[in-house]
Amino acid sequence: MNKYQAEIDVMPKKEILDPQGKAVTGSMKNIGLSEIQNVRIGKHISLEIEAANEEAATEKVEQACKNLLANLIMESYTFKLHLV
Repeated sequence: MNKYQAEIDVMPKKEILDPQGKAVTGSMKNIGLSEIQNVRIGKHISLEIEAANEEAATEKVEQACKNLLANLIMESYTFKLHLV
C-alpha cells in the first residue's frame, strides 16, 4: 500500500451566484484594490489516502468528491494527487 495526499479545490460553478465572493469584491474598493474583480470563494480540502496505486487513489478521491465533498449541482472540483 502506498500513501497519497490529495489537494482538492471545490469552487462554485461560474453560473452560480457567489454572495461571499461578491462581498469581497466590493470590499476590495474600500482598501484601495479596485483592480481586483470577480472574486470567487470556495474551499480547499487536503486528505491522505492509502491505496495500492495512483489509479486506485484517484478513484477513491473522485468518489469522496462526488458523494460528500462537493455539491455537484452548484460546485465543481479539481484535485492533485501526490505520493507521500
